[in-house]
Amino acid sequence: MTQQIETTELVAGTWNIDPAHSEVGFSVRHLMSKVKGRFAEFSGTVTTTSPNPVDASVEVTIVSSSISTNNAQRDAHLQSADFFDPSNGGTLAFRSTGIRESGDGYVIAGELTINGITKAVDLDADFLGVAVDAYGVTRLGAEAHTSIDRKDFNVTFNVPLDGGKLLIGDKVDISLAIEAAQA
Repeated sequence: MTQQIETTELVAGTWNIDPAHSEVGFSVRHLMSKVKGRFAEFSGTVTTTSPNPVDASVEVTIVSSSISTNNAQRDAHLQSADFFDPSNGGTLAFRSTGIRESGDGYVIAGELTINGITKAVDLDADFLGVAVDAYGVTRLGAEAHTSIDRKDFNVTFNVPLDGGKLLIGDKVDISLAIEAAQA
C-alpha cells in the first residue's frame, strides 16, 4: 500500500534547506570530458511572504572544503588557493536579490560570492511545489541551474596543452536540487 503525500499551498515563513534531501553540484570541462562534482556541506533558507514564489528570497552557504569529485588528489587541489582559496573564508555564498517568472519557471537573480569576489548571477529555476511528508513536516522543492565563468571569481588555474588548448574549461555549470522544511 502506498502512502499518499498531501500537497499544499506555499505559505509565508522560513524554510530550512535539508542537506540530506538536497544537492549542490557542478560540472566543468576537463580535456575531452566533463568532471562532475558536488559539495557535501551546505546550509540555507528560503523565506516566503506569500503563496507566490516570486515573493520569496533565498540564501545559501557552501563549505568549499566539502567538495567531492570522487578523486582525492583532485579534491585536495580544488581546496587549494588555485581554486577555492581557503584564505578567503572557505565558503561560497548565494543571496537572491529578486525572483521573476520566466516561461513555465522562474529566474532567481542574485549575488554569488566565491573567493571573496561577488558577482551578479541568474539561476533558471523550477518550483516543484509544497507537500506534507509522512512525518507531518511541510516541505517545498525547487531546482535551479546556471553557468558561470570561473575566471570572474579569480579561479584561473590552468595547464596549457599542445595546439593552444587548455586542460580545464572556463565555463562551470552549477545545479541545485533543494528540499526545504518549514521551520
